[in-house]
Amino acid sequence: MPHLCVLLLLLAAGLANAPAAEIFLRASQIGYRTRDTKLGVAFAKAPLPAAFTVAEADTGKARFTGSARPITGVRWGQFEHHAELDFTALRTPGRYVLRVGEAQSLPFTLGAAAYHELPDQLLEFMRQQRCGYNPWLDAVCHPFDGRTAYGPLTNGTYLDARGGWHDAADLLKYLLTSGNATAQMLLAYELAEDRQLFADKVNALGQPYPNGLPDVLDEARWGLEWMLKLHPAPDQLYHQVADDRDHAGRRLPQNEIADYGWGKGGPRVVYFADGQPQGLRQYQSASTGVANLAGRYAAAMSLAYHIWRNDPRHRPFAERCLQAGKEVYELGRAREGVQQGNSYSAPYRYEETTWADDMEWGAAELFRATREPRYLEDARRYARLAAAESWMGQEQTGHYQYFPFLNAGHFRLYGLVDRPFRKMLAGYYREGIERCERMGRQNPYRIGVPFIWCSANLTVALATQCLLYERMTGDQTYRRFAAQQRDWLLGRNPWGYTLFTGIGSVYPKDPHLMTMQLTGRPIRGGLVDGPVYERIFRSLKGVAITEPDPLAAFQGPAVYHDDVQDYSSNEPIMDGTAAAILLWALSSHSHL
Repeated sequence: MPHLCVLLLLLAAGLANAPAAEIFLRASQIGYRTRDTKLGVAFAKAPLPAAFTVAEADTGKARFTGSARPITGVRWGQFEHHAELDFTALRTPGRYVLRVGEAQSLPFTLGAAAYHELPDQLLEFMRQQRCGYNPWLDAVCHPFDGRTAYGPLTNGTYLDARGGWHDAADLLKYLLTSGNATAQMLLAYELAEDRQLFADKVNALGQPYPNGLPDVLDEARWGLEWMLKLHPAPDQLYHQVADDRDHAGRRLPQNEIADYGWGKGGPRVVYFADGQPQGLRQYQSASTGVANLAGRYAAAMSLAYHIWRNDPRHRPFAERCLQAGKEVYELGRAREGVQQGNSYSAPYRYEETTWADDMEWGAAELFRATREPRYLEDARRYARLAAAESWMGQEQTGHYQYFPFLNAGHFRLYGLVDRPFRKMLAGYYREGIERCERMGRQNPYRIGVPFIWCSANLTVALATQCLLYERMTGDQTYRRFAAQQRDWLLGRNPWGYTLFTGIGSVYPKDPHLMTMQLTGRPIRGGLVDGPVYERIFRSLKGVAITEPDPLAAFQGPAVYHDDVQDYSSNEPIMDGTAAAILLWALSSHSHL
């Protein structure tokens, strides 16, 4: 049986027979729209043939022949020779494979609806991450969330913080990531050219009964309802439920055993956003304010108002959201700075250091919702402060230091200001993209992100920024670069894996995710962290892989392991998955 498993893995990776073993082919496993930039990669230890073919997957009939363009000056691991396979000119719908010599890629689709199912597939993972009632498990978890720490209430006071999403494989809940996830899903719905892109298959609880509302809005509202609970009074905002005491062992969410001082499986701590360093033991956050949380909160609430304000059924909810957004925005304006994540006894936390980008987004959305000039004035000021500061072009950053990885504020403000200011905003976007483009020349896949923890999330953000830049300006300069980033996520990478659970032909099957490991049920749609520099993998505590590494031949400057023990590269992340919904909403536009 072990030998059979090894054989199947080799077949999936394209190592099935001797002739093809020397050449490896990678392309998007989902496929391409007819007018997309279509790029594959061939690589080998020896020089590659000069030509490639695109053939029908079923019949083997050749439909396109092109020149394999050598990629010189860079290599990946033990593979010295790489070539780009450009078949953009092929526009005939169908199911195809790439061929170089005797080597053949996994099949892919070419057609107008290539990405059409992706947004809803990603929503499946989001529903699986729900806290409170979880439709995937059909169970209720964490009914006692929570008891307060810091803030105006006596420590240990009950505050209803039920709901929201578990952050990743752990069961913590963060406003820091959830606010952004909610806002990005709302933005995805608003910007989707084809509203049919988002189906109505489930009700508000995530159960398989249509309710007349697109599922992406059901999911966003799940986040909004939780966010409203974290703002129980005009001058109050809470930002985190639980901490690393969560890491008490493998269990399903409904079988909680962690002890936060009120007994095993009892209430969990709810941290107040006071803008000060927090931490109950030796690891203190470097918090300086609350503007990062407040800006994203205001953006999400304003987007909700904009979407639901004209629907009589949802008007009261829309108005409630707008009022909460206004109140929390003022908290951020009064306490500019960042509220970081909290740890208990572990050295890892969300280390966000930027906040002007969030306040810009919040102010721009509030202006759009209210037309009050003061918000536009604020947005312009914050835009100048944020400028082009980001993770882009940097080899190393703190964990989530430049979160969110996309400054959506620049995009939103672009449509609200005069031409000179638009030029400046577009310049900020372009500067970041160009820094990434220069970084991408250091590897044969032209991936322009540093391979730090959550590199897949960065890749989503970079591709999204390229598409938003084109939507803002009409400039198609970075369309090819965007395609390279997008398709990296769908299998055009050294390992030949998509970076989403259950999507494509070869995908993460052993993710660092308790629910999947303990139930044995596959989970579709979760964006995993993605490859990391080998030095990062070696430096993290508690990370390992099952030996021998079946992907060892394809490891290079960055490593990826489809292994439950590698939380650095194979842990699905909620906020990255939500961001990917926006990416594919934009990727489905006919003009992009």
